[in-house]
Order: sequence, then structure tokens, then C-alpha cells
Amino acid sequence: MLYEAEDDDMIRINKKKFLIAALVVLLAGILIGQQMVQAKPDAYEDLKAFTQALEIVKRNYVENPENRELIQSAIRGMIAGLDPHSSYMSERQFKEMNMDIKGEFMGVGIQIGVKNQQLTVIAPIEDTPGFRAGLAAGDKIIKINDEWTRDMTIEQAVDKMRGPKGTQVRLLIMRESWDKPKEFKITRDVIKVVSVKSRMLEDSIGYVKIIQFQGQTVDELDKALKSLEAKGMKKLVLDLRNDPGGLLDASVDVSGKFLPKDSLVVYLQGRQKKDRKDFLTTNPDAPRTYPIVVLVNTGSASASEIVSGALQDSKRALIIGTQTFGKGSVQTVFPLEGGGGLRLTTAKYYTPGGRSIQNVGITPDIEVKLPVVKDVKDGDPVHMVVREKDLDRHLKNDTLKEDKKKEHPAAEDDFTMEVMPKDDKDDVQLQKAIAILKPAVLADDVFKGVPVTAKKEVKEQEIGKEK
Repeated sequence: MLYEAEDDDMIRINKKKFLIAALVVLLAGILIGQQMVQAKPDAYEDLKAFTQALEIVKRNYVENPENRELIQSAIRGMIAGLDPHSSYMSERQFKEMNMDIKGEFMGVGIQIGVKNQQLTVIAPIEDTPGFRAGLAAGDKIIKINDEWTRDMTIEQAVDKMRGPKGTQVRLLIMRESWDKPKEFKITRDVIKVVSVKSRMLEDSIGYVKIIQFQGQTVDELDKALKSLEAKGMKKLVLDLRNDPGGLLDASVDVSGKFLPKDSLVVYLQGRQKKDRKDFLTTNPDAPRTYPIVVLVNTGSASASEIVSGALQDSKRALIIGTQTFGKGSVQTVFPLEGGGGLRLTTAKYYTPGGRSIQNVGITPDIEVKLPVVKDVKDGDPVHMVVREKDLDRHLKNDTLKEDKKKEHPAAEDDFTMEVMPKDDKDDVQLQKAIAILKPAVLADDVFKGVPVTAKKEVKEQEIGKEK
């Protein structure tokens, strides 16, 4: 089976568990392949052309290229042409993956993506070198040190921005409101992504924000809930906004804090029908039963969409906010000879109700939008409004009829920034959640008078399957 992980010094992952690891700089679910994959000679007649091209380059190129670099570049180009989440990992990147899983790495601390063939800052991570330097969502990264970023892959950019603590990296940045680019000299540091933050709000309402799903997230969530319960919490706001995802195990275990044991959280479906794999809650303790409202937005992706989808389909929580990112694919990591690896999309995942969120995302039960702006002012906490469907080479949703008119990638002018409120009173999504939770006593009370749009969405997707 492709889903079982080998236990070694580089990647310490339980053999019985799966992994959807979202890099801080890339929204990508990951599983670990069991073994090296052997090529079938009779299936690769076209490799003759590749071998011929390789020999021509080696014999005639103006300089003497290294064979290893040529092969790695060829593999990188082949995988990059598939979809935005499949990629080739160098030996160093493969080793660093374990740090990403732990939520710790050495770099500048920014989330990046490629928009209209231009490397772009999605959002700086709070209290990191990039954040303190003044980088903002929507900034275009023109150069990394002395290298132009045009046509540079995300993995290549990440590799260049990461490095030992205390070393410096230069980023040439262009911002919408500037006349010309500016250079930022940033000193790398250890970036530790805090997984869970919590506090009490009002009227016995507790607030928990999951920043990213990591190995320690479930333990941190459990401590946060117990602390809030000791302070009198009887209702909960679970904030998954701008959560790019993380470990599949963590999303299942987080869901298990609020769902009965053996509840279906998500299932994976590969190319063949027989490749389905179900993930059930295995919580040893009784689940919480108090009213819950979940906050989501376009920055909620992957594992955070799994949790919100599971709680929505089970009618365990009310979802408030805006349409989520829509990443419904799973990547398996296959080790390669020489120490590198392939991160390859091998499956899609579905909510308990059978919904594929690929390119669609989770539709909130109540839509509440935050203010959006085109131009970013220095110091504004913003998040770029971009979804899976805006990415080049995104996979289609096989359960829905896609409008061909809307398949073209969004133009640069179509991108806007969502302003994240600094104060609770200005956070219209949070205030809506509080207003609904105040009178709620039982878990079902949050649904009173609320039309649940997920019902209609599930029905439409089931009809689409029948066709």
C-alpha cells in the first residue's frame, strides 16, 4: 500500500498513520510512499527521445553540465507540469520535510504562491523575520539574492529562502503602491509555528484558533479546552480562518474532540474505486457536546477544510464566514534513489456526506464577508483572496459540472486582499458567531432559523454523480 510510512531518521511518522502535511509556504497534503517504485521498461518507449536529448545536451552544450543536475531538472520539469501540488524534492528538501511536519524550520517566515507566473507573498507569519521586516500579502518577489524569480517554482524559492539561523537573504520586492522595487535584507531565524491559541470571550463563550494542524495540535487543543472549561466555557468559537492545513491525523483527532467515536471524518479516493480509505474518529474520551460555531475563509485549506466539512456534514457545528480555499487532493511522497523524492498527487478526499471540495471548498452555513481592498497599506493585516481554482493546472472536481467560461485563471486585477480585523468588535464574522452562541444552550440551538446550505450542496453533488 502506498499509504504506509517507513520509519527512519529523517521522517519519523507512525507506520499506521497517514500524512497531509501543509508546508508553511505551500498548501499541499502529503502521504508517505512505502518503497521505491520500479519503472516498467516496456512502458517507456518514449524515453528514447529523452535519452537522445540528454546525450545531445551533454555533448554539445556550451558548458559541461553535470549529469545529476540534468536528470534532476528533467524530473522537476516533468512533475511541475502535472498540478500545482505535485513536485520534485531535492535531498535537502526531503530531509527538511520532517521539520515542516513538526511546525519548525529555519527561514524568513512567509507563505508564498505563484500568481500569474509571479512569485507572490500570500501572508507573512506573525512574529517572524519576514513579518518584522514589513513584508505584506500581495508583495511580488522579483529577486531572491541575485536570482530572478520569473518561472521559479515554489519549491525552488523555498529552498533559496531557507537556510541556517543568523544568515541573511535579500528579497527584491514590488508592491502595488510603489513606483519601483525595494530590497529587503532579512536575517533567517528558527520559525516555530504556534499551533493553538485560546481565550475567553463573553457570556461563557470560549475561543480557540488553530493556526496549523501539526503533530502537537491535538494535545494543545485538549489543554486549551480544559483550561477554558475550567473558566466556565459552555460554548465555543473554533477559528480556522487562514489555516493552510497540516497533518491528516491531526484533523481527524481534532474532529474527534467533538464527534462520537468511530464517526467518519473523511475518506480518500484514488484512481480506482477499490482505493477508497476511510478515516474514523478514535477518541478515547467522550466528545464535547456544547454548541460550536466554526469560522472559515478563503485561507482555510486542506486539513482545516476536512474538520469544517466533517462538523458541517454531521450537523455538529455551524459554519460562518466565506467559501474556503478548495484543496481536495492528497499528495504521496515517494523516496527516490540519491536521497530526493517525489510529492505526487495520488488521491482526492471527500467529506462524510460525499462532497469533493476540490476547486469548490466548504460553503459556510452563513456567509459573512470581511472588508476587502485592492491596495495594501503598510501595517494592514490582510490575506490575499485566492483559491485553488485560481492556481495554474488545478485538478477538476469530478462530482460537479464546471463552467468552462470560468475555467480561465483569474487576472491579476481580480485579486483582492481581505482585511483581518485587529479588534474583536470590528470582526464581523466573530461577532456573528457570538450573537448566535449567546442564546444557545444545546448543540442544535446554533441551527435555529439558519438555512444549512450544505444540504443543498450535497444533494447537487450526488445528482451529478448519478449522471
